[in-house]
Amino acid sequence: MPVVGLGTWQTFDVGSAESERAPRREVIREFVRLGGSVVDSSPMYGRSENVVGDLTTELDARQRLFLATKVWTSGREAGIRQMEQSFKRLRTERMDLMQIHNLVDWRTQLVTLRQWKEQGKIRYIGVTHYTESAYDELARVLQAEALDFVQLNYSIAERAAERRLLPLAAERHIAVLVNRPFAQADLFSKVRGKPLPRWAGEIGCASWAQFFLKFVISHPAVTCAIPGTSRVQHLVDNLQAGVGPLPDEAMRERMARAVAEL
Repeated sequence: MPVVGLGTWQTFDVGSAESERAPRREVIREFVRLGGSVVDSSPMYGRSENVVGDLTTELDARQRLFLATKVWTSGREAGIRQMEQSFKRLRTERMDLMQIHNLVDWRTQLVTLRQWKEQGKIRYIGVTHYTESAYDELARVLQAEALDFVQLNYSIAERAAERRLLPLAAERHIAVLVNRPFAQADLFSKVRGKPLPRWAGEIGCASWAQFFLKFVISHPAVTCAIPGTSRVQHLVDNLQAGVGPLPDEAMRERMARAVAEL
């Protein structure tokens, strides 16, 4: 699995007008051309599932993508209805990854996910959260349940996952998708107008985006980071983080100090 994927929160929540669809179509086209795979969405992301489904169908790209989405509701029947709707919106008969979004009614939904995995409708199952306040509960779920994936927030500015969750995922052999690798764009505000450290070239970084992403994907427990974008130039920049050398532990700490001192 390529270490940099594509998130769709906000960036793919657009209407059907060609002026809105065209930039996203080019992002998907270039993502596939450059070897990208993981596209992550959710029914809570507005129209993102529809847009991803429409565009991947137009581009005949489904077979080259790893589609991930989520169930985000309470109750067994409501969960089934929502997941069936996601299949229709994403225009797929088999979902690569279905995740329980923010642990909503996770015990109930996990029963269905396991059944669907046994039936071949889902390849992998997982859980997600995006806030540090949920880490204790997330850790309990990872410890108690057999899961394939966990999705969580992690960045050079939000490192709480390093203390327990990332080591636990590695111990339990659970793949890790990282959301908020740019701390919801806060990192770019922090470095605006500031040059990259000269030594960033030692790990092949040509931009702050690559600097931030290389920090994330170099953690041994991380499988893939999923930054979102609707701009091809940003996509290409992000994917370059998966090329070339990655920082070792000493370099990672140097990177973190450099950002903290800005």
